[in-house]
Amino acid sequence: MLDLGVVIVNWNTCALLRKCLQTVEASQGDFKFKTIVVDNHSPDDSADMVRREFPHIHLIVTPENNGYSYANNIGLRALGFQGAGQVESDAPRYALLLNPDTEVPPEALYQMVQYMDSDPTIGIAGPKLIMPLEDGKLDVACRRGFPTPEVAFYHFSGLAKWFPNSPRFGRYNMTYLDPDQETEVDSVVGAYMQIRREAIAQVGLLDDTFFMYGEDLDWALRVKNAGWKVMYHPQVIVKHIKRAASRRSPKAQFEFYRAMLIFYRKHYQRTTPLWLHSLVLAGLLLKGGTRMWREIRHPHATS
Repeated sequence: MLDLGVVIVNWNTCALLRKCLQTVEASQGDFKFKTIVVDNHSPDDSADMVRREFPHIHLIVTPENNGYSYANNIGLRALGFQGAGQVESDAPRYALLLNPDTEVPPEALYQMVQYMDSDPTIGIAGPKLIMPLEDGKLDVACRRGFPTPEVAFYHFSGLAKWFPNSPRFGRYNMTYLDPDQETEVDSVVGAYMQIRREAIAQVGLLDDTFFMYGEDLDWALRVKNAGWKVMYHPQVIVKHIKRAASRRSPKAQFEFYRAMLIFYRKHYQRTTPLWLHSLVLAGLLLKGGTRMWREIRHPHATS
């Protein structure tokens, strides 16, 4: 059985994907892994580059871009994860969602496998992510709190920025924690998210109602609700070039707030009082604009 199945969803980041794959291929350690690249209908040379330079890697090219979650699920199914209660016998012990704008040190994958092997109660784990284009600053999204209405308010009102060391106000990105402290968290980020085979068997695949953003938080919440721990493991450090494919995309900005709406409706709306519900929708409308109004009036179905 494979120890690790790596799924890399790519859209239009050919040079970064090349570097990512070079670092993955240079991985060292006593473990077996397989890499799957799902190219999400990129307009650049990404798919041809993988065929030329990494012919042994399993490449899947989608006929259209149906989103990050949808493409990751294609890769997960190719590894043998078909859904809740449907895991093929040859599926790996762990699946890893890895962004193409990451670079992994030679022993990172092996160390993360060893880490999760050391504690069978860990369902999801992620490393410390640093941003090389910002002088090695911590990518604060690598350890997250769930965006409850309260936590989201503290973040978007600026209270989290004014009081980053407060366990109450700094919950969104857990900025009150030592970045080198191993900690159980609500979620790690989908840029590097390693999940146990048995956890996938329990909760199923990503919810592809999320086009991009939010799907990692949703998966982590479902995994935690099933009784597993989600751990931040900063002893392993991975480079992350933040939002390489989406930093200039208006669609990506809209999808960020749309993901918050989907997450809120799926997990918190039923227990939110009407006055607070109205404030949540007003805040999302303010951030998301007219397209968000259409989304609020005619939402996509959530699973």
